Amino acid sequence: LALALLALPALAEGTKTVNVLSWEGYVDEDTIQAFENETGIDVVWSPMDSIDDMLLKVTQSGGEGYDLILTSDYSLDILRQAGLLQELDKSLLPNYENLNPLYLNQYFDPDNQYAIPYVAGCPLIVYDPAKVTCEITGYNSLWDPSLADQLVVMDDMRNVIGMTLKSMGYSLNTEDPEIIAQAGEKLLQLKPNIRALDGDTPHEKLISGECTIGYIFTSQVSAVLSERPDFEVCYPEEGMGYGIDAFFIPANAPHADAAHQFLNFMCDPEVSAKASVFTQYINCNSAATEYLPQEFLDNKAVNTPADTLGETEFMQDISAEATEQMNEIWNAFKQA
Repeated sequence: LALALLALPALAEGTKTVNVLSWEGYVDEDTIQAFENETGIDVVWSPMDSIDDMLLKVTQSGGEGYDLILTSDYSLDILRQAGLLQELDKSLLPNYENLNPLYLNQYFDPDNQYAIPYVAGCPLIVYDPAKVTCEITGYNSLWDPSLADQLVVMDDMRNVIGMTLKSMGYSLNTEDPEIIAQAGEKLLQLKPNIRALDGDTPHEKLISGECTIGYIFTSQVSAVLSERPDFEVCYPEEGMGYGIDAFFIPANAPHADAAHQFLNFMCDPEVSAKASVFTQYINCNSAATEYLPQEFLDNKAVNTPADTLGETEFMQDISAEATEQMNEIWNAFKQA
């Protein structure tokens, strides 16, 4: 791999470890091993139980004990506003120039001071056209009575309630209690069509034929298409939710130099291409395109046509009151 690490300064004495906090297995072992072999830096990967758990750890300690955290955009924004991120030293990141400008200057890092985009994704609708008899154009299609007991939906409160809000023409970050209440009523009307709520393996229910249509995450759509190329993907006409997972260095990181080495490595085009193929999420590195296999480039889950994107929207942090109301709606929905 062309890692462009030779131009970087030597690590300070005693900084031969980089401690990473993120979801388990989110960077493949071969990539971690290649980094360790190239730099002599050991990667210690701490599995993240949840974003809420990560936020608690970082807000209590300033991230002390961790050199890098890989997490979703809205949580990064929370920590940025709390002053708990360390500004990147771009002189240590020659591969930074490879990043696709589409994924920079976003709300969670408007001046590109803190974050290195890893991958991006849009939850999508995927379905079996041989068994789904109604036209699928967007979220509202999921309420069609012909889909009774056929739908698998991610077990994710914000995404599912957000999808319902989008189906009504509202932002998925709506905080108006009356509108949220209306979304709760509409969501309950979807219950007859839902065969399963599954956050981990909804793709398996589609591949097996147990369900004929699903609203699931990008990587799970890719898993369906790899086994069932006859399935169709729908880019919802009401507009799609969008998310970027990114690395940042916490304010109290003990090994910031090592963290920059790892970030520069991950911005290498070949490494970035491999990461996207491994995760089956959208690539955020312009220079990586030539290293992406044709199968990935043809994948409708990770290469949404620009003219079908509609109004994409990031899921952002919302008020405690709105979150509590959504939690009540979600619990009632699951109990129903």
